[in-house]
Amino acid sequence: MKALKYILFIVLILVIGVSIYIAVQPNSFEVTRSRTINAPAAVIYNNVIDFKNWESWSSWVEKDPETVITFSDTTAGVGGSYSWVDSHGSGKMTTLAANPDQSIEQKLQFGNFEPSNITWNFEPSDDGKTNVTWKMHSDKIPFFFKADALFKGGFDNMIGPDFERGLEKLDSLIIESMMVYSIKVDGIANHGGGYYIYNTTSCKMDDIEERMTEMLSKISNYAMKNRIAMAGAPYVNYHKWDEANNATIFSCCIPTTTQVITTESDILSGQLEPFRAVKTTM
Repeated sequence: MKALKYILFIVLILVIGVSIYIAVQPNSFEVTRSRTINAPAAVIYNNVIDFKNWESWSSWVEKDPETVITFSDTTAGVGGSYSWVDSHGSGKMTTLAANPDQSIEQKLQFGNFEPSNITWNFEPSDDGKTNVTWKMHSDKIPFFFKADALFKGGFDNMIGPDFERGLEKLDSLIIESMMVYSIKVDGIANHGGGYYIYNTTSCKMDDIEERMTEMLSKISNYAMKNRIAMAGAPYVNYHKWDEANNATIFSCCIPTTTQVITTESDILSGQLEPFRAVKTTM
């Protein structure tokens, strides 16, 4: 009996000791992983900013295919979110801020625990590639998470491999999607700018094709009727792309060799200043 009490006492001391050790561990952690992807920053950003794409490259879904994912009414851009339930519990991810083609800030919530911060950074290089950095950070780690991380070798060892696998799958998915559209990234190029004529409209995204056809026809007929020398093929310039509200503002443009003074109120002229851009060939 005394031996049993002694053993229980030793076990109690060990439990208390381990609990104290866990409790005094740092209250913050940061896990960061990066990967260079051979694609423009805009292409990668447009995939990551919409949670509907995440299931395709999530390492957690890959490990637990029974995960149940629920999308909110808005999944892309600021305010977009989705939630999930898997074998480990439930969680939710929400986009808090976004700088198009450059960075994304998100909040990751596990159950009722304190949320963690997620950041994405997209850094383009001169060769047309993009360095993608995925970071998770928290200043308020619950005791349960501290214990879990301690027995799994730390947060970096516990989360890092999932980030690496996610970035690897994202890389493959992006490259595969670009091959479907036969997009070749030629690298950084200097565009000389120039004059152009254009017309502009706003519409629902469902009506883009119809509106664009009408506008291109009108501006092309105007150019031919007035014998305006074109400096290249017509193109479309999107001023606003709001998926959350199903709305867009865009212009149909025709580059011209000289400045044109237009005679119709809905056809205007403009000048494109010289700029540097990532050149792609489709």
